[in-house]
Amino acid sequence: MEMAVTDSSYSTPKWWKEAVVYQIYPASFQCQSGVTSGWGTIKGITSRLDYLKSLGIDVVWSSPILKSPQADMGYDIADYKQIDERYGSLEDVDELIAELKKRDMKLMMDLVVNHTSNEHPWFLESRASRESPKRNWYIWKKPKSIGQDGVPEPPNNWAQILGEANSAWTYDEKTGEFYLSLFTPEQPDLNWENPEVRAAVWEVMHFWMKRGASGFRMDVINLISKEPNYPDADIVLGPGHRYQPGVKYFVNGPKLHDYLREMYREVLSKYDTITVGEMPGVSDEKEILRSVGADSEELRMIFIFDLVDIDKPDVRMALKPWDIKEMKSIITKWQRVMIRDNGWNSVFIENHDNPRSVSRYTDDSDEWREKGAKLLALMQTTLGGTLFVYQGEEIGIRNAPKTWDISEFKDIETINYWKKCEQLYANDKEKLAFGRKIIDMKARDHARTPMQWTAGENAGFCDPGTKPWMRVMDDYQTVNVEAQLKADNQTDLSVWQFWQGALKQRKDHADVFVYGGFQELYPDDQEVFAYVRTSIKGGRWLVVLNFSGRELEWVMPQGLEIESWVSTNYAKGAPDKPKQSGVPLKSWEGILGRCV
Repeated sequence: MEMAVTDSSYSTPKWWKEAVVYQIYPASFQCQSGVTSGWGTIKGITSRLDYLKSLGIDVVWSSPILKSPQADMGYDIADYKQIDERYGSLEDVDELIAELKKRDMKLMMDLVVNHTSNEHPWFLESRASRESPKRNWYIWKKPKSIGQDGVPEPPNNWAQILGEANSAWTYDEKTGEFYLSLFTPEQPDLNWENPEVRAAVWEVMHFWMKRGASGFRMDVINLISKEPNYPDADIVLGPGHRYQPGVKYFVNGPKLHDYLREMYREVLSKYDTITVGEMPGVSDEKEILRSVGADSEELRMIFIFDLVDIDKPDVRMALKPWDIKEMKSIITKWQRVMIRDNGWNSVFIENHDNPRSVSRYTDDSDEWREKGAKLLALMQTTLGGTLFVYQGEEIGIRNAPKTWDISEFKDIETINYWKKCEQLYANDKEKLAFGRKIIDMKARDHARTPMQWTAGENAGFCDPGTKPWMRVMDDYQTVNVEAQLKADNQTDLSVWQFWQGALKQRKDHADVFVYGGFQELYPDDQEVFAYVRTSIKGGRWLVVLNFSGRELEWVMPQGLEIESWVSTNYAKGAPDKPKQSGVPLKSWEGILGRCV
């Protein structure tokens, strides 16, 4: 069944719908010359704006660059109006915004307001005493009880998100109470029930909008409302797990939409913004549409995690089987829902919290990596919604090799997970090996290796002789931007060149690929994802993606005829394929055609 688009708010053109957003992980993007810290900088980002413009990027979203002790790579903010020294200064951000504007590009800030750093002045004041005027800016609770050993028991059994072996509550000896810290003890949760907290957040948002930002990516924004009674979580983890995932009680809590509407009313409605909410743990259509419906007056769009969580059971650092049919059904569902109900999608398969897509959804071997990366590019650039590209995705960077020692992994989640594995499975080599397998497949570190710019030392990320904060991937001498920009193959395109062409095609035909109707073909096919995009102006395009490592023949449905094939991930220009009946597909081949 085709999901057609009629004249509606879904198909009403908006700049933020057609924009291509590029996510930068600032520690790993570009270190400026002369800086010896081995960390990327804001000036480094500014130096690469021509590169991003030439790729086809409209909006740059940087993960946090604000003042932070870096307990969780900047997602623990100690000052919302100051830049962390390792990244640069406010003046550097002003320069970045000015240089973006010159190129008709925009900056999207990362808004982290579910929690702050435990070094934020708000928290230091809150922690000072039970009578502090800011005590109620955070979530403080008395111990549930005092154990026989004299150790205070947390108020409930919720597990820490970035280390499920630990409690989500941190005890403060000075005041004799626990504070909620869902991610790490260094990240205390703000109390959004307090109107003073909300007013302080609105003031921060105004500060950045007035400085020249164009909007916000909102970190775990659906965690800001908690179940007020803080009940115990259900027991879902097996023996040896004292603490349990409490998501049921802090994801999409009872006042979430009240808070988001207040945010819209007090801040967002006053500017022409782009906003995207990170909303893990929710996939209910009605709940999501409450936030992103055309008339919701909350957010433009959210990140729906069904696809990137396809291999996730109850917790992220775990595995469950999945197949291409399931992947297709997830994508098709959200394409159809947003058209039908006047919502809006974000299109993404990579970010700083997930492994590399070419390793996850295709075959990242030397033989097939380029084909797989281009296959995923063709898919994403032909899906409806606002497209997000993650740094390095445009050159097909893959996961770190399994040969790396565990000491190369820097992420707090990976470190906590491996510690737990060593504690639980010290004498079980098989289970320890499985724990390492999960890290090799799922660790956030895979997305955080330094950007591969050149074949020179440190991949051009930082000066020769400077040690990068994280190890550069071993394959940088062959997989890098410089090589792909210069690639002059008479018959084929580099991954970067393919992305550049696909992004241009998406913009040239926004009526089809951004705003058009969507019809999946052969939903039960276990290997091929095929769909038709229909323009509101008339005209249809066919996308056929072979998500298998084998050659096969795809049967053209009755009533569908190709006027001309337009592109393939195997060659420059149009593929030589039949326009009717059986269409042969090579391993990991994707093709695009215009229908009669």
